[in-house]
Amino acid sequence: MAQSLELLLIQFLMPDNDARRQAEEQIKRLAKDPQVVLALAQHLRTAKTPNVRQLAAVLLRKKITGHWAKLSPQLKLLVKQSLIESITMEHSPPVRKASANVVSIIAKYAVPAGEWPDLLPFLFQCSQSAQEDHREVALILFSSLTETIGNAFQPHYAALQALLLKCLQDDTSNRVRVAALKAVGSFLEFTVDGDEAIKFRQFIPSILNVARQCLSSGDEDVAIIAFEIFDELIESPAPLLGDSVKSIVQFSLEVCSSQNLEPSTRHQAIQIISWMAKYKHSSLKKYNLVIPILQVMCPLLAESADADEDDDLAPDRAAAEVIDTMALNLSKHVFPPVFEFASLSSQSTNPKFREASVTALGVVSEGCLELMKGKLESVLHIVLGALRDPEQMVRGAASFALGQFAEHLQPEIVSHYGTVLPCILNALEDASDEVKEKSYYALAAFCEDMGEEILPFLDPLMGKLLAALQNSPRNLQDTCMSAIGSVATAAEQAFIPYAERVLELMKSFMVLTNDEDLRSRARATELVGIVAMSAGRARMEPILPPFMEAAISGFGLEFSELREYTHGFFSNVAEIMDDSFTQYLPHVVPLAFASCNLDDGSAVDIIESDDENINGFGGVSSDDEAHDEPRVRNISVRTGVLDEKAAATQALGLFALHTKSSFAPYLEQALKILVRHSGYFHEDVRLQAIIALKSILTAAHALFQSQNDQQAKAREMLDTVMDIYIKTMTGDDDKEVVAQACTSVADIIKDYGYTAIEPYMSQLVDATLVLLKEESACQQLEDDSDIDDDDTEHDEVLMDAVSDLLPAFAKSMGSHFAPIFANLFEPLMKFGKASRPLQDRTMVVACLAEVAQEMGAPIAGYVDRVMPLAIKELASSDATNRRNAAFCVGELCKNGRESTLKYPYACLTP
Repeated sequence: MAQSLELLLIQFLMPDNDARRQAEEQIKRLAKDPQVVLALAQHLRTAKTPNVRQLAAVLLRKKITGHWAKLSPQLKLLVKQSLIESITMEHSPPVRKASANVVSIIAKYAVPAGEWPDLLPFLFQCSQSAQEDHREVALILFSSLTETIGNAFQPHYAALQALLLKCLQDDTSNRVRVAALKAVGSFLEFTVDGDEAIKFRQFIPSILNVARQCLSSGDEDVAIIAFEIFDELIESPAPLLGDSVKSIVQFSLEVCSSQNLEPSTRHQAIQIISWMAKYKHSSLKKYNLVIPILQVMCPLLAESADADEDDDLAPDRAAAEVIDTMALNLSKHVFPPVFEFASLSSQSTNPKFREASVTALGVVSEGCLELMKGKLESVLHIVLGALRDPEQMVRGAASFALGQFAEHLQPEIVSHYGTVLPCILNALEDASDEVKEKSYYALAAFCEDMGEEILPFLDPLMGKLLAALQNSPRNLQDTCMSAIGSVATAAEQAFIPYAERVLELMKSFMVLTNDEDLRSRARATELVGIVAMSAGRARMEPILPPFMEAAISGFGLEFSELREYTHGFFSNVAEIMDDSFTQYLPHVVPLAFASCNLDDGSAVDIIESDDENINGFGGVSSDDEAHDEPRVRNISVRTGVLDEKAAATQALGLFALHTKSSFAPYLEQALKILVRHSGYFHEDVRLQAIIALKSILTAAHALFQSQNDQQAKAREMLDTVMDIYIKTMTGDDDKEVVAQACTSVADIIKDYGYTAIEPYMSQLVDATLVLLKEESACQQLEDDSDIDDDDTEHDEVLMDAVSDLLPAFAKSMGSHFAPIFANLFEPLMKFGKASRPLQDRTMVVACLAEVAQEMGAPIAGYVDRVMPLAIKELASSDATNRRNAAFCVGELCKNGRESTLKYPYACLTP
């Protein structure tokens, strides 16, 4: 076999395709014989050309898994000896590396079985060798072996870390330093023990040195490995960075500022800053890094990708993500420098900087909403000025910023409608389709929350929108439909005169079937549902069937976004039709089930060994015997499927809520899906599941309340839902999901009373206490942060929902709530301290007022602690806070009786 195999290996490397194909077929046939292992090992050492030796190693790596167990101990020894000789004596680096890959595969089976006790001592010996080649290949093997026999390294961990650190600092060989860098990445990925992982902190200065050397020598691909290591360190729950945060950020800022580097390298550096902002934002504040980061990121907003570059790597887009994340987590420290940048750049002669000024304001509007509301006139002056800029890019960015303001600066932004809306209407006439598209987005976002303020503008608005809908290209029609939907939402019944015309236009969109038109069909389907909400049941019910038929038929077109919007349409129709929607349940519920049960469409990137892709070697071994397990590099999920699942989950809840007992045939399967989705990996789906579970309870209550024999089933369902809510309160890492669980629990208490929730009361109180102490999973700061307890911002979404639980408990228990309130009082009062934000204090005062009202006389024991707080807030500049304080004082005086006699003036105030 050996002689014929050598000829076939040579033939496979010939340029003639026919010869290659023939060789490949014969190699596959020979490879089924276990003797091929010894033959390949022999050619790995004796073939005359490096290409043939490398091909022998590649084939050996592919075939060794299937044949290793069939080999005699003597043959196994010969193979291992050949590989060791190749690693130590081979002059060709690709062959050495290919041999190292074979060693890694064999080690997976031989080391745990005790068949290769000499391997690790050999590698340690190699790594200390005076020969650069030996040190390099030992490190390469250490890297690959972590994936196959990582556990075997545990007893040698300290020695390995010392070795890697030494090799990172090797002052004679760049190749060794690079191999050590890769090995550090592999070991860090494998390390799960927190104490062991923390030791990698001492590696950071050396990693930075190697990365800088690689960048200066043009080896950017290797420098990117350093960023991948930093990524692992940042995302680790263990406090791995310490004060190295400063040096990592400084290096990353140097790289992302260097325009001579490749876009992908700069993007990696910006991503590190982004991860820092997300996972280590307290450390950025602690080490005074916020302003240095913004001084680099804000100007990057003016640097877009070249025409031939990937938009995903564009510096302006990546910088915007960093600024957005920082604003969400460090708003008090982010807004002042961003506003200063925007104010100065808005006056720049460079249009890219004028564009960057309004982009920056739009990007921070979500995170810095409270601070921006305080400077809204100044901010609007900059943005509305940019909307009149001679440059299209600036006007487009201004429209985008207005849309962001409309989404996030409610309700204050609506009070400026007299100034803002005419400017948006003018922008709809812009010569640029891009500006028009962003202006429709701004209009849609602005109008949605206007309410009756929109009425004076309704006629001119709808005139422009209906004309545009009929005379614009598809992309503008899509955004135009979104704007019409927002106008309909704001105008409510005042939209009725336009409803018939809009619905008639939508009919032509809802029958589109070409792939390029399906997004428009989705938008049209969504719009019909919104218009239906304005038109009401009486007007919609007679004309609904053709729209329902068109919507249902869209599920045959295999377009996730259309299915998502159609579930939303069904939800709206269920809401207006109420119990009359029952007739559609057999058609729409199976569609929602199908979407909920969709495969997530995970896209898994695999790291294949480099040597397999050289000279087409991979094709030789594409038979069924190749059992190697490739390494998963990255997992991503199609966001369209996520959005579809979230919409379908929401729809199930609304179907149950509005059809109640008629939903009975689907109740059990729907509950199973919602239970599954309550633990889904993405928070959007979990959120909709948590909301829908309460609706399922409503339907079940309607179904079972008249059936005494079903009471056990009703209790079982309540047990299931309450168990999920309680676990979510302390265990879910998303604040909005946790807040919704708290809101749902409060609603259940109000709907069903204390008797229903008594079995869960102890667990509910414990979970509430954990949230008030800010110790739940969603309230965890990074491990190495030491931010002052008072240096925080009001968590409106979460803590307002948590504080609503206490009045709900009190309402259901009355004076019996007193012993429980005693345990919750001090953690609640922490939010009422003078150093806390105004919204925290407002929340506490409102909560205490309601508790006093519902709990009654036992509140007297807390008057001396609560009354001074309420009296102080009576002087607040915030009207809402003053009202809450007055309510609180009144309830204390009414229920505290004698305890309030020392506060006669306060008791007269309400």
